[in-house]
Amino acid sequence: MERKHGFNLGYFFVAMVLVGLFQLWLASRDIIEVGYSDLMRMVADGKVQSVTLTETKIQGVFKQPQNGKTLFISNRVDPAIAGTFERAGVQVVGGTDSNWVTTILSWMLPTLLFLGVWVFLFRGFAERQGMGGLINIGKSRAKVYLERKTGVTFDDVAGADEAKAELQEIVSFLKEKDKYGRLGARIPKGILLVGPPGTGKTLLARAVAGEANVPFFSISGSEFVEMFVGVGAARVRDLFEQAREAAPCIIFIDELDALGRARSPLGGFGGSDEKEQTLNQLLSELDGFDPRVGIVLLAATNRPEILDAALLRAGRFDRQVVIDRPDRKGRAAILAVHAKKVTMAPDVKVDDIAGLTPGFTGADLANLVNEAAIFATRRNGTTVNMDDFTQAVERIVAGSERRSRLLNPRERERVAYHEMGHALAAAALTRTDPVQKVSIIPRSIGALGYTLQRPTEDRFLITLGELKERMIALLAGRAAEAVIFGEVSTGAADDLAKATDVARGCVTRFGMSPVGQAVLEPQRLQWLGDGQPDLRQKDYSEATAREVDIAIRAMLDEAYEQAKALLTARTADLHAGAKLLLKHETITPADFEPLRRVSSGNVALGAEDLPFAAQ
Repeated sequence: MERKHGFNLGYFFVAMVLVGLFQLWLASRDIIEVGYSDLMRMVADGKVQSVTLTETKIQGVFKQPQNGKTLFISNRVDPAIAGTFERAGVQVVGGTDSNWVTTILSWMLPTLLFLGVWVFLFRGFAERQGMGGLINIGKSRAKVYLERKTGVTFDDVAGADEAKAELQEIVSFLKEKDKYGRLGARIPKGILLVGPPGTGKTLLARAVAGEANVPFFSISGSEFVEMFVGVGAARVRDLFEQAREAAPCIIFIDELDALGRARSPLGGFGGSDEKEQTLNQLLSELDGFDPRVGIVLLAATNRPEILDAALLRAGRFDRQVVIDRPDRKGRAAILAVHAKKVTMAPDVKVDDIAGLTPGFTGADLANLVNEAAIFATRRNGTTVNMDDFTQAVERIVAGSERRSRLLNPRERERVAYHEMGHALAAAALTRTDPVQKVSIIPRSIGALGYTLQRPTEDRFLITLGELKERMIALLAGRAAEAVIFGEVSTGAADDLAKATDVARGCVTRFGMSPVGQAVLEPQRLQWLGDGQPDLRQKDYSEATAREVDIAIRAMLDEAYEQAKALLTARTADLHAGAKLLLKHETITPADFEPLRRVSSGNVALGAEDLPFAAQ
């Protein structure tokens, strides 16, 4: 249903070439070319009626057709030849080599040839590079999907029941507009879907269109912004114009933050003028259309904190629907949807897989099922079993195995004691996640070994004691090296970073230290991961900063000393576990008794934390 505008340069080029060729054919059909001497004899014999002289040619008409031709042409040899014709009584007329056809073609053919080459060879390349066509520069690139093309309904969306319930109102409005107008209610103009990447925001928008059976305009926010000033605003106008013609319909703008970023106080300086014009046009369109005609605007972003305040006010994006990472029940529902596409073993339960994947998004779970199927295919299995899913989880969390990375015996022994220190500490502490597997096989993420701890349930609150035990388990790898070898290595760099983050959070965010109850560093949005730099200026004094540093160091030192004391008391288990790990490379609590957790009251961290402690 995408509209097409403008004329086709290719057709125009072909038409002009055909016209030129036709004129040349008509001109050459009745013309005979004669030599100069023959022409002189014909003149002397009185066979020539008239001639036209040009700088290089002699063109004329015979009195009687010669060989069926009435016109002739010959090359001009003698500039004084005109006198000869006059003495013979032949009328002489001056002329030029060019006519209107050749003149037009001489100017237009090169230009048309160039345009033809650009149209047929370079237009596709330009569109792939995002440059577009000059003729369609202001047109919207929105792709319109009908319900039969979306092929998505709410049955295909799992793990987001609250979001589906809110969006069900939109479907009801598009189907029964009079029902809501009966009491004076109006549907929200815009609905913003907010959540981490991979949680199914785009899928939900397509499901709304599929349920309501209306056209679905889908466009990315980045497609509105071009190198030409004014193009983005023109595309916004064109998009809403198409939507009005196709109402009732749904407009979906993905990655809204590319278009709706907060405007700079410096105005157009810094190259942001084009983006601001595009945003202003979008705000104008939101104010200008009446939702009662059946146009619903959906947008998605994973960075709501950078959106312009004018975009989020009431009357524009009236409602925000948060689509967070699914809980265990939601993960099981999502896995059940994706599991229909693979052949699973009868003993595999999606609830068990959901327990292995806290913090996973819908996209992560889809990838998990696919990776498990790949593992099963690689071993020539007939079904996908639980071991395949376990390997898939390890690949996603810790990376693929790198058995080609050979460690010398001393390093391999040190890695074994390091990982066994993590595992024994986690098993001995009562409020940490139970150990699932310990391995000294290098992984692609750079780890020389890893310890996987499996949560037993989702948690959203965690106590100071639980955080301290987590720091002990993180620092137990370095503590094991100190107990056995008398010195430490660089292998605990990642453990130190994670333990420091936990201690800093206790001191600056949660008020769990002698520094006090004040929040010194507000919680950063976790949807984009922990790799975002904190560029906010510190709003506390240097004296307070010194207290923060001292408190963080004290918590880390305390955890490290407790880890050393714990492993010193269990040196025999540490030696036995490291020996078994060196022999088998990968062990589980079923292989080594001291790794088994006696207590079953362990809990997992909140959904914003890492799904596994890969140490």
